[in-house]
Amino acid sequence: MTQLSKHLAMSHLLLDLDVTSKKRLFEQVGLLFENESRIARVTVFDALFAREKLGSTGLGFGVAIPHGRIKGVREMVATFIRTKEGVPFEAPDGEPVRLVFAMLVPEHANEQHLNMLSELAQMFSDSDLRERLLAETDSTRVHALLTEWTPYTKYANHAPVKRSAAL
Repeated sequence: MTQLSKHLAMSHLLLDLDVTSKKRLFEQVGLLFENESRIARVTVFDALFAREKLGSTGLGFGVAIPHGRIKGVREMVATFIRTKEGVPFEAPDGEPVRLVFAMLVPEHANEQHLNMLSELAQMFSDSDLRERLLAETDSTRVHALLTEWTPYTKYANHAPVKRSAAL
């Protein structure tokens, strides 16, 4: 089970969102957090764009993890969005983004924030998971894919893979 299982509510999943720009995507994230978590949409939008100005949160492989710090937020809130079409995101590989994990953290949540970003980077480096997230149509199963993922998920019916010290 991932750390995000306690931060990603089912109501925070949006599948096949029809947006064509980062601006429209962030507006929808703001609307979702305003409706579900009572955080003003303009505050969300501004926090996400402030972080984006420091450098793109696009990871590559069609994935982005936009995030921001918000004064007054007590605990991390997150959303997973799969867009209908790819959104330009200035990712290192130049590819558009369809898988977006956006999160807001308290203003001073350094360790928790960094741990979550690390877990998400590892999770989204799993090509099998990315393919399944793009193909799955049932939001309950998408939620399970995200919250139950482990580095060994695809080996669940096999013995754990022994890793060498060099890896």
